[in-house]
Amino acid sequence: MSELPDCLLVANRGEIARRIIRTAKRLGVRTIAVHDPVDVKLPFVKEADEAVALDGETPVKSYLDGDQILTIAVEHGATAIHPGYGFLAENADFARSVTEAGLAWVGPSAEAIVKMGDKVESRRAVAEAGVPISGDAGAAQNSAAEAVAEAHRIGYPVMVKASAGGGGIGMAVAHNDEELRTAFENTRSMAARSFGSDRVFVERFIAAARHVEVQILGRADGTIVDLGERDCSTQRRHQKLIEESPAPNLDPAIRERLIESAVAAASAVGYVNAGTVEFLVDTTTGDFVFLEMNTRIQVEHPITELTHGVDIVEQQLAIATTGTTTPDFAPKQNGHAIELRICAEDPKRFYPRPGPILIYTEPSGEGIRVDSGFTAGTEVTQHFDSLVAKVCAFGPDRETALERAKGALAELEIEGLTTNAPFLEVLLETEEFGSGQYDTGLVEATQAEQKRLAKLAKQAQRSA
Repeated sequence: MSELPDCLLVANRGEIARRIIRTAKRLGVRTIAVHDPVDVKLPFVKEADEAVALDGETPVKSYLDGDQILTIAVEHGATAIHPGYGFLAENADFARSVTEAGLAWVGPSAEAIVKMGDKVESRRAVAEAGVPISGDAGAAQNSAAEAVAEAHRIGYPVMVKASAGGGGIGMAVAHNDEELRTAFENTRSMAARSFGSDRVFVERFIAAARHVEVQILGRADGTIVDLGERDCSTQRRHQKLIEESPAPNLDPAIRERLIESAVAAASAVGYVNAGTVEFLVDTTTGDFVFLEMNTRIQVEHPITELTHGVDIVEQQLAIATTGTTTPDFAPKQNGHAIELRICAEDPKRFYPRPGPILIYTEPSGEGIRVDSGFTAGTEVTQHFDSLVAKVCAFGPDRETALERAKGALAELEIEGLTTNAPFLEVLLETEEFGSGQYDTGLVEATQAEQKRLAKLAKQAQRSA
């Protein structure tokens, strides 16, 4: 069997489609891009060997039309489909349809997607494998009264979560019974509208927490390989802004247990291909609990590639075709890497700010990598996520990587579009981030400090 697919259809858009195409081109794999007409000018469309326009009621529905995409794949000779992240990446029905059509699905099995895509079921599965979780294993609360009873058992504060939620959506924190009853009903209603399932559950809320995730690759023979961990604690509205690998100031014993737990979680569902197991680490006690497993490639995978000298997309393609990694696969962790998510959004309130890009100049130099879906003359539309580019900095140590990240941000030039780059510059200069002693409250604390300083400046002006 060939080590790689002959022809790959990329069922995605923008930055991740372009990144997948880049690896496929290096490997001599023919690529097919599918695109909504609104994206026709984006680089990924031009860089694929062949591009096919999608027909959809809306741009988002175009990329979610699995039947249309699969038909295009078969008619145009694709032998494999890579879904990237988002859209159909964690759609078990689409994964199953691809394999039933005789094509290689570049991702885990439909069964693993179903198991890990439901937070209640995934918690039950990993708990049986000995992985720490918060709250009752596999329990979903069916009423506000049940949620309150569970909160009394595990102690406030608690977080209400949608079982089918993801991407920071479907979460609410409660500090007492009254707040919990409201959060429960609101979250259940939102979950039914957004995810088609109103199942929610309650877990202990860790106020001072770090969000640490472990990258794994599963082979068909059952072996699970870890590629170290990433710290993703710098978030706004539970969505990541900055990631780094390895996680700074992480106790080696905790790191070892995190990796062991990630391997156990993946093994519990017979996981094959690339995935990420996410945990919350209590900064006070060092205890950690399973958060979720993402059954796809992550947005932040470049920093793991930089610190391990591997191409995760290449390994995904190899596993999808042969069941195992490439013969030369020999990851070895080295150095430190930081990823900055450049988004088209208001740098103060983080509201999306779509628009045209008039000037676009990427930073360059030693240790700098930029993954972007846009160039000058293209436009970030209101239809999709606001991610413009991922600026990554690598160095032999964290200090070097951090200085390179700061330099890269200063060199980045985007005109005609409002981005969050100014806020990222502020974050990198904070004492907490500089020392590596931060948690998921860093963004909120930084915003509060900015508001305080702005208020003092105004008072000084009035007094002058």
